[in-house]
Amino acid sequence: MPNEHARAEPLLRVSALTKKYGDSKALDGVDFSLEAGEFLTLLGPSGSGKTTTLMSIAGFVQPTSGDITHRGKSITRTLPEDRGFGMVFQGYALFPHMTVEQNVKFPLSIRGLPAGEISRRAESALERVQLKAYARRHPRQLSGGQQQRVALARALVYEPEILLLDEPLSALDRKLRGDLQWELRNLNKESATSFLYVTHDQEEALSMSDRIAIFNQGKIVQIGTPSFLYEHPANLFVAEFLGKSNVLDARILGPDEENIAIDYEGGVISIPRSQVATSATGAVSLIVRPHKLRMRPPGHGKLAAKVQAISYVGNAVHHLVRTAAGAPAIIEQVADSALYNPVQGSDVSLHFDVDAITVLEARGDCRKRLAATTDPSPTAKDGK
Repeated sequence: MPNEHARAEPLLRVSALTKKYGDSKALDGVDFSLEAGEFLTLLGPSGSGKTTTLMSIAGFVQPTSGDITHRGKSITRTLPEDRGFGMVFQGYALFPHMTVEQNVKFPLSIRGLPAGEISRRAESALERVQLKAYARRHPRQLSGGQQQRVALARALVYEPEILLLDEPLSALDRKLRGDLQWELRNLNKESATSFLYVTHDQEEALSMSDRIAIFNQGKIVQIGTPSFLYEHPANLFVAEFLGKSNVLDARILGPDEENIAIDYEGGVISIPRSQVATSATGAVSLIVRPHKLRMRPPGHGKLAAKVQAISYVGNAVHHLVRTAAGAPAIIEQVADSALYNPVQGSDVSLHFDVDAITVLEARGDCRKRLAATTDPSPTAKDGK
C-alpha cells in the first residue's frame, strides 16, 4: 500500500541557490518549489534577487552553488534551449520584420515541426490571447498591450510545462496592466502551464498569484498564499512591503498561559499568543492594516489622533492621521456618507479590534525610542 503521507515531487525545485559576483551575494541560499499548474510570483524590491533567480532557472545565469531540478532531474547545467521552458520578457523581443503569425510560429519552426501542426498551434495560441484577427499585422502596427499578448502567444505556442515571466507588464499603463493581469490569470488556469512570475508590484502579485515568495537581500523572507502573507506577515519588511501597514510602537509587559499583555500609547491590551509572531520581549511593533483601523469621535476609541489629510480614491476614502505620540497612520474606509467622516484638522479616536493586530519584532529605532521614554535612571529623567 502506498504511503499516503509521501509528498509527490514538485514540478520544479530550487535548492540552496547561491550566486556570487565577487564578494557580493545576489542570491543567498534560495529554496522553493513550483507545483504543476501553479501561479507562483517572485516579489521584491529592485536588487533583491528575484530576477537573478528567474534567469538561473531559465539557464541564462549560472549559479555559484545550489541545484535546480525539473521533475526530479537536475537541470542546473542544462543549456537554456534544452530546458523547454517558455520565456516572456518585459521588452516583448518580437521580430519587427515578421508578422504576428510569423512571430508566433517561429519557436515551432526552429523545432522542425510539420507545417500543418505549426499552423494549428499558432492559430490556437493567437485565439487564446484574442489576436487571431491581427495575424497579418506587424508589431509596429500593434499597441503595447497587443505586442505583449503576441509575446505570450509565442511563449505558449509550444505548450511548455513552465512559463517564466520577467516583469512583462511593467511598461504598460495602469488600466492595460489590470486587463492583462486577468488574462494572464485565466491563461494559467485554462492551460496546463505553470507560471513563474517576477514583479516588484505588490498589487499585481496579490491579485494574480496562488503563492508569493517575497525576496529581500538575496533571500526569500516568507512564502505563502496572498491572504496568508497579508494577514500573517513574518516580519516588518513583509508587512510594509506587501500592502500598506500601520505600525505602532509597543512593549510586551508579560505573558500568562493564553495571552500576552502589551503596552502601547493608547493603553494596555491583552493579545492571544497566536497573534504574536515574535519571541522577543520588550519592544515590539503592532501592525494594523488600514481597512481594519476605524475612526470615532474623540474619547470613543483606543488611540487619540488628528486628521492631517484626506484622499478620495474612487469608492474608498483614505484618511492620513497622526497619533498623539506622533505616529502616522492611514485609515481606509468605503465612501459612505453614513460613516463617521471627520474633516481635515479634526481630532478623532482610532479603534481596532484585538484580532486585527499582528505583533512583530520591533525595528531598532523603535527600541531606542521606547528605551528613551522608559529609562528609570536619574540621568535619563533629568536630561543630564
